[in-house]
Amino acid sequence: MVARAYGAKNSLSRRFREKRFKRLFALIDDVVVKKGRCRIADLGGSAYYWNIAAAEVARRPLEITLINPKEDQPSGGVFSFRRGDATDLSDLDDMSFDLAHSNSVIEHVGDWSKMAAMAVNMRRLAPAYYAQTPYFWFPVEPHFRAAFIHWLPEQLRYRLVMRFALGFSGRKNSVDEAMTRVQSARLLDRGQMRALFPDGTHFDERILGFTKSLIAIRQVGLNP
Repeated sequence: MVARAYGAKNSLSRRFREKRFKRLFALIDDVVVKKGRCRIADLGGSAYYWNIAAAEVARRPLEITLINPKEDQPSGGVFSFRRGDATDLSDLDDMSFDLAHSNSVIEHVGDWSKMAAMAVNMRRLAPAYYAQTPYFWFPVEPHFRAAFIHWLPEQLRYRLVMRFALGFSGRKNSVDEAMTRVQSARLLDRGQMRALFPDGTHFDERILGFTKSLIAIRQVGLNP
């Protein structure tokens, strides 16, 4: 499902990511101009994501640290990998990177306290950050690939995922599996995103006039 959604060059999901990269690389280029290179902490990151824009990555002096608690990622070239939880990165020093980045991650880390902990880490690890997350009030839930499902009570949602294969996951066979799936993504609205990133500039990513995703960016003076 992920390969179908993002692998095809003409897919809607891939086109959105490519458009999103333009704003991200503008932020990266500002860092490169000031520092000569950009060290990126990608919380929940994967090489697959960056390889969508491989040509843009290749022509910039980047060092991308992929921080992921579940999936081993390749090291080599611009990438290095460290296993870690975006909500608990006490082993990393403040301002040890130039840019903290996350794309569709914060909605997966857990309840509000976990989201707040991840946001604190993004804000302290680097003077600049880029955070993106799907918008709660967009009618199509991106993980389940279904309209309106995220607006339903959990008691209905778990029954739906036990009946149907939705999104990137197959049909669940037990209430435990279904509830884990249902609670694996908690979408944010504008007020929540602004509370998590109060010092950021906030943008709406739109499709047909509807806000699809929320983006927070901090672009400030960089550490020496």
